[in-house]
Amino acid sequence: MFQRKELDMTTGNEFRLLLAFALPLLAGNIFQQFYNIVDTWVVGNYVSDEAFSAVGTMGSITNLFISLFMGFSNGGGVVISQYYGAKNYEKVHEAVHTMIATAILLAAFLSVISQLLVPTMLNLIKTPEDVYPQSLTYLRIYFAGVSGLLFYNMSAGILRAVGDSRRPVLFLISSAVINTVLDLVFVLVFRMGVGGVALATIIAQAVSATMALTVLTKTSTCVKISWNKLKIYPEMLRKIVRIGVPSALQMGITSFSNVFVMSYINQFGKYVMGGWTAYHKIDMLIVQPMQSLGIATSTFVGQNIGCGQEERARRGVKRALILAIAATLTLSLLVAAFAPWITMFFNKEPEVVRYGTLFMRYLTPFYFLFCINNILSSALRGSGNSRVTMVIMLFSFVLFRQCYMFVMSNFISNTLLP
Repeated sequence: MFQRKELDMTTGNEFRLLLAFALPLLAGNIFQQFYNIVDTWVVGNYVSDEAFSAVGTMGSITNLFISLFMGFSNGGGVVISQYYGAKNYEKVHEAVHTMIATAILLAAFLSVISQLLVPTMLNLIKTPEDVYPQSLTYLRIYFAGVSGLLFYNMSAGILRAVGDSRRPVLFLISSAVINTVLDLVFVLVFRMGVGGVALATIIAQAVSATMALTVLTKTSTCVKISWNKLKIYPEMLRKIVRIGVPSALQMGITSFSNVFVMSYINQFGKYVMGGWTAYHKIDMLIVQPMQSLGIATSTFVGQNIGCGQEERARRGVKRALILAIAATLTLSLLVAAFAPWITMFFNKEPEVVRYGTLFMRYLTPFYFLFCINNILSSALRGSGNSRVTMVIMLFSFVLFRQCYMFVMSNFISNTLLP
C-alpha cells in the first residue's frame, strides 16, 4: 500500500500530470477538513453553543501554526523538487535530513512557547467570558501535541516534492477516521467536551506523522531518512530558509491577521461567532481545489525549472489556473444556494443559521479571484521566488484587510448587520 509513488513531472501531458498530483492531494485535504468538521459538528450538537463557538473560532489560532509549518515545508519542498528535477540525488538527501533535523528543534521550542502564549492569544481575539474557559482547555491540549502536526507537514512536503501526493493522502485518511471515532468516543461516551475533541485531534495528528516518518525511514529512494546520519547542512539550511521563511511568514502573518479578524467577529457575541464558525468550515472546503492545484503547481514548476524547461513550467501554470477557477466557481455557486441548510448541519440555532447564511452568501461569489493569487503565488514559490508573494500577500491580506476591518467595525458595521 505504501510502495514508491514518485511522479516525474518534467515529461508528459501537463493537464494529466497536474490532475494526477492534485486529485489525491485534494482527497486528503478534504478528509483533513472532514475531521475538523466532525469536531465542530459533535460539539455543536452534543455539547453546547459555547463549546461550538470555542472550537470553531480557535481555527484562526490553530491555522496560524499550520500555516507556519506549511510555509516552511513548502520552502524545503521547492529546494527538493528542483534538485530532484535536476537528478541531483545527493543534494536531495542533504535537504531531507536538514528539514527533519530542523523540525526536531522547532518541535521542542514550539511545544513550550505555544503553551505560554495561549492566554495572550485568547485575549488578542477578545474571547468572550462565556467561551473563554472552553477555548483555554481546547488550546492547551491542542498545543501539547503540536509536534505531530509539524512532523506530518515536513514529511508530507518531502514526499510531495518528488511528486508523491498519494501516500500523504493515505496518512490523512487514516488520521481522519481515527479522529472521527475518538471524537465520538471521548464526547459521547466519556463526556469530555471540548477537551475530548482536542485530544482526539492531537492523537490523529501523531498517527499521521508517525506513518509519514515511517515511510521516509523505510523507503529505498533518494528521500530516505537515515536517522544515524541526521544533521543540519548549513548551506542547505540557508537555501531552505531563503525560500521557506518568506513563505512561512506570508502564510503565518496572514493567519495571524485572522486572529485580529476574530477579535472583530467576537465582539458581536456567540451567535455571530457561531455563524462565522459554520461559514469558516465551508470556506476551508471551497479553497481545497485551488490549494491542491497550488501545491501541484509549485512542484510542477520546481521540477521543470530544475531541468531547464521554463516554457513547460509556464504552460503548467496556465492549465492549473483554468482548473482552479472552474472548480471554485462551481463550489461557490452551490454553497451560496444551499447556505441555510449547510449552516443548520452544524448548529440549528436560528440566529446562528441567519449569520452563517449571511457570511456564505456575501463572501463565496468572490472566491474565484483568490485562484489567481493562489496559483501564481505557488508558481513563483516553485521557481524559488517567495519574497514577491510575501510582500503582495502582506499588503493585501494583512495591511489592507486590517484597515478595512477597523473602519467597518467602528464606523459602518451597525448599518450593515441585519
